[in-house]
Amino acid sequence: MTRPRQLVVVTGTGTEVGKTWVTARLAEVLVAQGRSVVARKPVQSFASDDRETDADVLAAATRDDARAVCPPGRWYEAAMAPPMAAEVLGRAPFTIGDLVTELAWPDHADVGLVEGAGGARSPLAADGDTVDLAAALAPDEILLVADPGLGTINAVRLAHPVLATVAPVTVVLNRYHDTDDLHTRNRQWLEQRAGMDVAVDLDEIVLRLSPSWGGFRDAP
Repeated sequence: MTRPRQLVVVTGTGTEVGKTWVTARLAEVLVAQGRSVVARKPVQSFASDDRETDADVLAAATRDDARAVCPPGRWYEAAMAPPMAAEVLGRAPFTIGDLVTELAWPDHADVGLVEGAGGARSPLAADGDTVDLAAALAPDEILLVADPGLGTINAVRLAHPVLATVAPVTVVLNRYHDTDDLHTRNRQWLEQRAGMDVAVDLDEIVLRLSPSWGGFRDAP
């Protein structure tokens, strides 16, 4: 098994900002373009009555098995940060190193998408968060998913600097509407005053990432 040609970590400014939706839709776009795309969720926690987990959503988008997306031993049926869920369920603690070691990639994948859990600094393992996971993986790109509304500038500014020490970051304003004055002002502030790369739809994400993907859209 070899590392995908390009590796992208997807995280967010918090929970429920749409990380899984963005990851799945991006995967679908790339698959439709003929790319070999693999999605991985190193660990996930969820309510015991959830009918569909993040791994299920990512598996459907990439035509994979949910147990390949997230290892069976890393499914935690408690709606809290994964290391906390493991503790509540009486299961052994685990480390960022464990999650990295357990990542399995098929040979010759074009793009690997790795989605964290919760926000960028939410506990992901006993000894770290998604920032630490990204540092261990050394991805080519990081997508920071955020809500476009009130409070997003603060949330993005808190998460972006530490992620940017690991890899180039594209801020993805999910659920963005260009008719919403606050949404457009937040985007302009992040781009013009904070100097950040911001995308608000899937086409923008692909176009912004394509330079590091070797001219992604034009590749045969």
